[in-house]
Amino acid sequence: MSNFLPTGIQLSYLVAATLFILGLKKLGSPATARQGNVVAAVGMLLAIVATLLDQHVLNYEMILLGLAIGSVLGAIAAYKVQMTDMPQMVGLLNGLGGAASALVAVAEFWRLLNTTGGVTLDANISMLLDVLIGGVTFTGSMIAFAKLQGIMSGAPITFPLQKPFNALLLFAYLAGSAYMLVAPDNLPVFLGIVFVSLVLGVMFVIPIGGGDMPVVISLLNSFSGLAAAAAGFVVMNNMLIISGALVGASGIILTEIMCKAMNRSLISVLFDAFGTGGTSGAGTASGTATTDKTVRSIDPEEGAMMLGYARSVVIVPGYGMAVAQAQHSVRELADQLERMGVDVKYAIHPVAGRMPGHMNVLLAEANVPYEQLHDMDDINPQFEQTDVALVIGANDVVNPAAQSDTNSPIYGMPILEVDRAKHAIVIKRGMSAGFAGVDNELFYKDKTTMLFGSAKDMVSKLVSEVKQL
Repeated sequence: MSNFLPTGIQLSYLVAATLFILGLKKLGSPATARQGNVVAAVGMLLAIVATLLDQHVLNYEMILLGLAIGSVLGAIAAYKVQMTDMPQMVGLLNGLGGAASALVAVAEFWRLLNTTGGVTLDANISMLLDVLIGGVTFTGSMIAFAKLQGIMSGAPITFPLQKPFNALLLFAYLAGSAYMLVAPDNLPVFLGIVFVSLVLGVMFVIPIGGGDMPVVISLLNSFSGLAAAAAGFVVMNNMLIISGALVGASGIILTEIMCKAMNRSLISVLFDAFGTGGTSGAGTASGTATTDKTVRSIDPEEGAMMLGYARSVVIVPGYGMAVAQAQHSVRELADQLERMGVDVKYAIHPVAGRMPGHMNVLLAEANVPYEQLHDMDDINPQFEQTDVALVIGANDVVNPAAQSDTNSPIYGMPILEVDRAKHAIVIKRGMSAGFAGVDNELFYKDKTTMLFGSAKDMVSKLVSEVKQL
């Protein structure tokens, strides 16, 4: 039995890694996402059980206590956290993953320092990388959480000589790491490196605006995976290396997809301090003041008539829908329109909301059939044949300035081409700018009408009016 145990553990790791890969594949489609989540969870359970059977586990009591506490906290969070708060939840989980990985490196350094009397070169390099990536992920994710939660301003936070200060921090980390390679037993320098990595995480995220949060969330998710992989090298655990690498790779792929959806490079996202976090008033897209333009507003009765007598309606959800928690009302409206013979579809922009897939998750919670969800490339050619496009709380992702105004800061960003529909109804609280701080030309077009108010209230009134048609 003792001879089989190490081989059995490695075989279990291989099976778990296979389940992780299958789970990631299934997570790529709304139709199989839940199955993918279950498959990956089974793989993680198998990996945990195999690890607990390892002979190197010294204290089962503490591990089981940690598992119990974590399971209780996770269950409470799963039931209590609203779907609209999922971006914040993901940010917290990313940060905790980074912190756990960094603490593994700190604990291993302390163990080697007190048991073997020295730290080997390969272990030292792994720990230094783990501390850097884990520390940056932890504090960076906490800042992202604070911005998303409204604890901090969503606008970019900058100050004079910020970039030189960041460069100085990076130089301090590199200098400290070089010294640790020569004198690996120096505890004060190691703790100093840990502190610098934590500060780097803060400085990394504060200059990034709210409009770029989807990219930041996916990038920090990738960092958490890389930190876990580095922790795997620290403790020489193959499963941790594989799972961390998978998370890191999938996260960076998703980050690239988000950047393409915004037509921006990752470098510009990280260093251009773009976006106001949606806190500004109406801005300008090309130097023309909002006061020089006029909008047409309607009431729910007029909106219901436009929707009820249309042949085709495309619903475009945005973060305003998420904030108002209007997804269930939207589903009720769509169901009512379908009973009247209206063809209803949903147009999903890759960066709508505050994290990748945010709109898909919210609509899935409201049991919207995934067949009705259409991505940007699929739905854009259909807008010309659409009678009414109903925009609910979306802003930047439907702004025609991205295609027509070369002076606009969002010029070149792929958008949902709502302006090509025969009519557009925009539900919005007011005329404030979106996360990018850019005025939306769509609101002033002749075929666009504005329905001002909370998304949930307005959609509920539309449902009532449609039922009376």
